Amino acid sequence: MAASPYADDNEPRPPNLFWTLAEGRAVFELGWFVTLRPFMRRLPAGDGHPVIVLPGFLASDGSTRPLRGLLKDLGYAAHAWGMGRNMHFNNDREQELLNLLDRVHHEFDDKVSLIGWSLGGVFAREIAKVRPEKVRSVISLGSPIRSPRDHSNATHVYDRVNGAPEAEELARIENLNVPPLVPTTSIYSKTDGIVSWQGSVQDPHPENPYTENIEIPASHFGIGVNPLAMYAIADRLAQPEGEWSPFDRGGFKGMLFGAP
Repeated sequence: MAASPYADDNEPRPPNLFWTLAEGRAVFELGWFVTLRPFMRRLPAGDGHPVIVLPGFLASDGSTRPLRGLLKDLGYAAHAWGMGRNMHFNNDREQELLNLLDRVHHEFDDKVSLIGWSLGGVFAREIAKVRPEKVRSVISLGSPIRSPRDHSNATHVYDRVNGAPEAEELARIENLNVPPLVPTTSIYSKTDGIVSWQGSVQDPHPENPYTENIEIPASHFGIGVNPLAMYAIADRLAQPEGEWSPFDRGGFKGMLFGAP
């Protein structure tokens, strides 16, 4: 008998083939986003603080344009990463990202929120670990934030593009699930066809009580435009600095968002 696509075991493995083949539903998520876009202006308004949005593996700023446009409408100073396609993460790319964070922080004289889609979420978390004093919060979308690397269908593609990870990178991978010392939210889906949902779950950490997971029904390629993700992002970003509280699943939201 074929394994259920909802199998809830914790073994690191790529997503069920059913969900991988169903990734085309991202088109409908984009259509849902476009249809509901006028109503999204009623989402919680921002306070003007800067937000940097990082794209996923092989993607560019074009993929994050809908999200950045929404953030600007809600009152945030939304920034693209401006580095072309997201192909790799090495010391040079890390320094580029840190320079971007430094520049935006200096320009606005305010802490910066970081949002990363897929591999971009890994990058967002890693640079927040280096500059926590300049980061207000981190939100990852369908990001592979756990080791080992066997829970993603994109691992082999990444290695073909960049080569197998060296010792320094493997050491970093071992600590992916250690959160930065800032409020950190992982938005993930049990129907993600690229990154296994188990690989996107943030474990509690004794040094950071401000971590959480928010489950939504979404594809991997559509989570960055999924209206439920947009709601959760707006809700998290709108929290006053220093007044973090877990995502509220009360009322109707309990039917839309999974358990923490």
